[in-house]
Amino acid sequence: MDFILAFKAFIMGIVEGCTEFLPISSTGHLILAGSLLDFTGNNVKVFSIAIQSGAMLSVVWVYRHKIHSVIRGMFTDSRDRKFVVNLVVAFLPAAILGVLFSRAIQDFLFYPAPVAAAFIVGGLLIIFVERKNERNPVARVESVDDMTVIDAFKVGCAQAFALIPGTSRSGATIIGGMLFGLSRKAATEFSFFLAMPTLFGAAAYSVFKERALLVSSDIPLFTIGTVSAFISAFFCVRWLLRYISSHNFIPFAWYRIAFGIFVLVSAHYGWIVWAE
Repeated sequence: MDFILAFKAFIMGIVEGCTEFLPISSTGHLILAGSLLDFTGNNVKVFSIAIQSGAMLSVVWVYRHKIHSVIRGMFTDSRDRKFVVNLVVAFLPAAILGVLFSRAIQDFLFYPAPVAAAFIVGGLLIIFVERKNERNPVARVESVDDMTVIDAFKVGCAQAFALIPGTSRSGATIIGGMLFGLSRKAATEFSFFLAMPTLFGAAAYSVFKERALLVSSDIPLFTIGTVSAFISAFFCVRWLLRYISSHNFIPFAWYRIAFGIFVLVSAHYGWIVWAE
């Protein structure tokens, strides 16, 4: 196996793991990293989606006790059953719209202006929601177990906006959840749980759809990227849980706005090829 390619896959995995669960858009950062590393092409697009499963598995590990409890009680305990139903309901909007419009999204939205707009608008929304929370700090829903099906559906609809490149899946679900009355902790944790079916489904669908592009020699690169995504995401998730206990998301908002401006400037001067 080519050492340089292996190193690039390793770096891409770290970028995925460090950005997937932060409200800053892993897609935009993977495009940037891939361009800087000269790691591009159609099979790399599949790679970038497939390694999300590594990030997803880190959440499975962090919340393994909760997941084990839910699996054991989903047929006997009403609270566990409601939690599973909420995840299914929240998963469906993005899944359905993603299958229906994924090609159109790639054809019409994967360009610098829409990506930059998503970064900047997302940053402004984070500031708006955080300022709103400062004026009214009491959340209606303090725990993921207190969410209703309607709450889950609203968060699922918010997640569907993440189909727009640059929006950020975690940013859409967390900020959407907070806007709809969830506490910062509940919104963040539900975003983590919702990542499990969403990221696994996206990875499986992408690999199946583009299977003709893949060859057996790609397996080591996919493995390296997935493992490095798992490790980096594990530490990122643990850090984020500590961070939200005493901080808000406004620093990420300003980062998004700055990154959006960078997308426009870099595209204008040809530094980064944002439309692959």
